[in-house]
Amino acid sequence: MALNTDKDLKKFFSIAEVSEMFGLPASVLRYWEKEFPTLRPKKGGNGARMYTKEDIEEVRLVNDLVRVRNMKLAAARELIQRNREGARNTNDLLTRLTNVREQLVAIKRELEEIV
Repeated sequence: MALNTDKDLKKFFSIAEVSEMFGLPASVLRYWEKEFPTLRPKKGGNGARMYTKEDIEEVRLVNDLVRVRNMKLAAARELIQRNREGARNTNDLLTRLTNVREQLVAIKRELEEIV
């Protein structure tokens, strides 16, 4: 059985934590909130943004579309609005394929060292 880490138990993340997760300035996250209606973290009494795990998945999707696939903001917004599940499924699939590729590259390196 796997042990829970603090991040597994955590319900809310600050904008600084989310910014660090994705290597994005906090200003980009705030801008994306204006551009993507589906990205709406809760705000505390002091106005601090509190991102849930669902919000983080939304940031991951937007990040993938905009920064990884180089889509324009309007195109990414339209894709998410038009076909949210398709965009998420594609993003999940690409993430899994990337992980598989990294594992295969590591295996290849190990085999090359043996030979």
